[in-house]
Amino acid sequence: MSGSRGYIRTIEDMERLYYGAGAGSNAWAYSGTDLLKADSPLVSSTTGTYQAIFGRKVWSQLNQEFNAFSILPKKPWEKSGWRVVTDKPSFTKGGGLPENGTLPETSKPTFAEVSTKPKTVAHTFDLSETAMFLADKDDGLGDARAVMKMEMAKSHAESINQMLLADLDTPAGNDFESLDRALSSSFVETASFGDVSAISDHNQYNITRNGAGAGSRQWYDSNVDAGSTGTERALTLNILDGMFRSIWERGGQPKVILTGYDTLEKIQQLLQPQQRFTEMKRVVPGVNGVKGVPGMEAGFVVATYNGVPLIPSKDVHAESGGLSRLYFIDSDYTYFCTAKPTLYHESGIETGDPFGINRLGQMGMFHTMGELWQLFYGAHGKVRDLSA
Repeated sequence: MSGSRGYIRTIEDMERLYYGAGAGSNAWAYSGTDLLKADSPLVSSTTGTYQAIFGRKVWSQLNQEFNAFSILPKKPWEKSGWRVVTDKPSFTKGGGLPENGTLPETSKPTFAEVSTKPKTVAHTFDLSETAMFLADKDDGLGDARAVMKMEMAKSHAESINQMLLADLDTPAGNDFESLDRALSSSFVETASFGDVSAISDHNQYNITRNGAGAGSRQWYDSNVDAGSTGTERALTLNILDGMFRSIWERGGQPKVILTGYDTLEKIQQLLQPQQRFTEMKRVVPGVNGVKGVPGMEAGFVVATYNGVPLIPSKDVHAESGGLSRLYFIDSDYTYFCTAKPTLYHESGIETGDPFGINRLGQMGMFHTMGELWQLFYGAHGKVRDLSA
């Protein structure tokens, strides 16, 4: 004990009282931790004490817009071809006749036949019986079939959107034709500039398109502004105005301009310094394309240029490091010809037909049958090779 009266005055006095004190190797020494309290609190990460509830609402983190597919008119597939006039009659005389003069030589326009076949695009999904059962228990998805159907419907439409906006240099194969090819020019977009791997990339339907080989723009060439050398250049309002003029001169009237979000932002920036502002128009996409609508309850608001709606899509192609292309579309002549509209099919144990898929589960499928049709190449235009 410390002191004459045996008082406990210090921690050492307490240690000596309870543990004894001595000298030499048997003497007890305080390590500094012997009297610390145990530290093992129950916290939110303690196993078995907390479980997050995720709920049955699934919040998509993806942009699955399909604006290109939405804005194209949808028309029924009633035939598999169409005829076009490719050249005007060639008159050797102006047509004026002198008194009692002989009639001029006869002439005629040049015709061509274009044909194609419908293509089918399908996307499938399946779920096991166990997965569907457990999804409706505890903190599962709930109706897993409904969730999968909703997400696959959006993905199916998005996939078609990506096909319609595939680069000219990507052969369509079994996919739907692309707007980039339908609005291309085999006279302007050539292999020498690196726009295509080969001139045959322009071929569409049963048409062999080789304006470069012909040495001039042909009837199957759309209006394309790719700059003078194939290198990227800055977007200007003169480029936009020039494309309108080119289309008007060939008899077209753009109904919509499709581009990327980046190019749309650039157009708005170009207009601000000149105190020119894009008019805002309320439009609604439907089976007949994009139409202006009155009132505030329907459609959505978009910017316009020359009164033509500017519709953005994330899938519009852009040169590496450059701005997205612009497509000037006259929807009177370009549309999606529908053999079968998008249909949904389901088979499996939940619909009483497990033998149809040969297992205890459920399979779903979305499929669309049709093709992009281009009836008048000169009525449209494309602006490409734009620097950021």
